[in-house]
Amino acid sequence: MNYSVVKDVIRLLEEFDEENKMNSYPSDVEGFKAWLSGKEPLALNNQTDEPYWAGKESGRSPESAISTSLVHLNRYAKSYSKSAIIDSEFATQEDFIYLINLKTFGAMTKMELIKKNVHEKSVGMLIINRLINLGLVEQSDSDTDKRTKIIKITNSGIRSLENQMRKIRTATNIVAGDLSYSEKMQLIRILDKLEKFHQPIFNRNIDAKNLIDIISKEYSFIKN
Repeated sequence: MNYSVVKDVIRLLEEFDEENKMNSYPSDVEGFKAWLSGKEPLALNNQTDEPYWAGKESGRSPESAISTSLVHLNRYAKSYSKSAIIDSEFATQEDFIYLINLKTFGAMTKMELIKKNVHEKSVGMLIINRLINLGLVEQSDSDTDKRTKIIKITNSGIRSLENQMRKIRTATNIVAGDLSYSEKMQLIRILDKLEKFHQPIFNRNIDAKNLIDIISKEYSFIKN
């Protein structure tokens, strides 16, 4: 038997157990296989092919480079979205993203819509109220809980969305840049992994004062 292979499998199982503390994947063979399929071949072979990033020679960490790139990409995306909604009823990209979610997933509670867009309650309520005032969405009482409001897109909201969809799709395509199809698929897998890590943490509504301390203590791989 090739015991080096056994050692590699054990190492991967340990890595899977460490990374899956939030139960992003089922804790069984199928979950391990799904997690494994999202890893790059280079990572499986324990090899490295490091790219260059600004400040690397001065000791800047890859985590810093990743964080900065995500912030920059968000700003680039917002600039294209802003261009896509000029001369429309939408004030921000969040307006049409909220409508797209309602059109795609159907009616939902205010908090479900806000959480789907990863917003704080106060910010999300401002967006929803603006859309209500414009007549693009409407609210009604829940059948199960009269204290809960259900939000759905109106016919006017659908028309407004359709009027801007060509520009919105173009903006979306620009954001993806010149990535090849395989690169897009690779990026989707990586971003999905990050989403699965961060979303459960966000949903815990940990106070900002304690957030970093709590999360850094819960995950041994996070550097302090």
